[in-house]
Amino acid sequence: MPPKIEKAPVNTVEIIDSDDDEGGVGLGTTTATATTRSDALGNIETASHDGIQARQSLAESQSFWRAGAYDVCTTWKPPSDGALLEHARVHPKFLHSNATSHRWAFGAIAELLDNAVDEIHNGATFVKVDKIDIMKDNSPALLFQDDGGGMDPERIRKCMSLGYSSKKSNTTIGQYGNGFKTSTMRLGADVIVFSRATSASRATQSVGLLSYTFLRKTGQDDVIVPMIDFDISGHWAEPIIYSSQDDWSADLKVILEWSPFSSKEELMLQFEDIGPHGTKILIYNLWLNDEGIYELSFDDDDEDIRLRDEANNGSLTKLSKKVAELQSHISYRIRYSLRAYVSILYLRKFTNFSILLRGKPVQQLNIAEELKHSKVIIYRPQLGVGSNEVTVETTIGYIKEAPSVTVSGFNVYHKNRLIRPYWKVTPDGSARGNGVVGVLEANFIEPAHDKQDFERSSLFIRLETKLKQILMDYWKSHCHLMGCQPPNSRVHLHPTQNEPPIQSVGLPAKIRQDSSNGYPGSNEQVTSVDGLGSMSVEKICEENIQLFMRCEEHVQKENKLQQTIEGLEKELKEAKRKCAQLSSYLETRKKQKIIEQSTGKV
Repeated sequence: MPPKIEKAPVNTVEIIDSDDDEGGVGLGTTTATATTRSDALGNIETASHDGIQARQSLAESQSFWRAGAYDVCTTWKPPSDGALLEHARVHPKFLHSNATSHRWAFGAIAELLDNAVDEIHNGATFVKVDKIDIMKDNSPALLFQDDGGGMDPERIRKCMSLGYSSKKSNTTIGQYGNGFKTSTMRLGADVIVFSRATSASRATQSVGLLSYTFLRKTGQDDVIVPMIDFDISGHWAEPIIYSSQDDWSADLKVILEWSPFSSKEELMLQFEDIGPHGTKILIYNLWLNDEGIYELSFDDDDEDIRLRDEANNGSLTKLSKKVAELQSHISYRIRYSLRAYVSILYLRKFTNFSILLRGKPVQQLNIAEELKHSKVIIYRPQLGVGSNEVTVETTIGYIKEAPSVTVSGFNVYHKNRLIRPYWKVTPDGSARGNGVVGVLEANFIEPAHDKQDFERSSLFIRLETKLKQILMDYWKSHCHLMGCQPPNSRVHLHPTQNEPPIQSVGLPAKIRQDSSNGYPGSNEQVTSVDGLGSMSVEKICEENIQLFMRCEEHVQKENKLQQTIEGLEKELKEAKRKCAQLSSYLETRKKQKIIEQSTGKV
């Protein structure tokens, strides 16, 4: 049996906000955390009757956007030892407010996938995302598991702390050291992590619990993360003791009480399918939407995970053919289908790595390979004095569904990761650029912390301007391939013998009477049949699109009214049936009374 390792007490990690990769919470650290750890865990068991009642009166909600609305009695304790420096404490509410950076649940899932993809350089061959059932309360949980290098005791503590990141290479996606906390807390109230790793010929396995439920229900005013470690270099798992056996046992007790596993044996079983190295993340107590049902839907498709609210949009009405075609396109499906979103999440297809969603591999889709009449355009952004020149290749073309589907925009990636899908750079309502899609990797600008947008820098603004120019130049030179009139060709006011006149049949009077030159920059003109004026072909197209959209709105309103009528008819039918039953009952009662009265007289 290996001897006990005497080191600074760090089994329970207090989250400290820091951007330093070296100092703070690593093994061997002596901070105020070490002096308050036993007291913090002990207070859970020795809380007064008044404290228990106060904690039971917390305003609890399983809706993510309301979960931060609760009050606890905050306290401040000065350092017990004058030699110890004070440090900034982190209230449990910060876990929730920090997670609000992810307004989109799929953005949080993408963060966890990024962590697994970054493990490819450590030998990872897969990451699986699945739904499992928690036996304790028969509730769903979200599982992420990879076979990467795993985390040793020091690395898992950095993972559970804020601002620590060892990912500084040009290939890894993560860099801020905050993604794990924001993403897991955005998806559910609690997360438990299992990890195995080998470091310096020593094999270890660790368990860490980050539980918003535990912190909230026990009235904590500081973030406490119970963790336990095992040395598995020998024939059995030997607990690694840093301070005392009592402290290690206290951590285990909290984990068993607030995790989905009721015994140490159940906890250890979770390592069986991890192998010699890898990480398993289990997010439970998943958030509910405003209607009180799970935000993530696992029942609509056995091979997918869907956003319930987005998936329900438009499903209540009968859709027209054009709207149905639009909603079947990948640009729309990524809003609610995790499988669709993950299929375009990474620009380059993996060779020896798979993303398994609910047991089935995700087929990666390279949008650039699907484009018609594609063209590669080179862009060299001006990065400033002293910066190395970079070259950005943008592949642009028509989507294969054009012109029936009018989706347009740019899919912009950063270090292989999708940041902005179908970024529309043309004004809403404009017919220019319809069906034109571009793909590029912009590593010269920084993404926002949620990796769903870019920082609004001068480089970003210049990129947006350049993409507008690229799209318009491509559309002007290729729109005739989709049956549109090129901007530089004129339609004569007086048609020749070989050219039939282009007539504005059926257009509103507003268009027929418009004698202006049409859309700025457009030269082609069309003469109306009544001779009241001329307008550009593009202006007509834009007006037709607006009319079409208004028509679609009226069709949807008509469908809703039809559904309302059908519902009212059903209610009326049901009311008539109940009325008939009631009349029959009253008639029967009248007859019974007459018979009773006749019998009484006799």
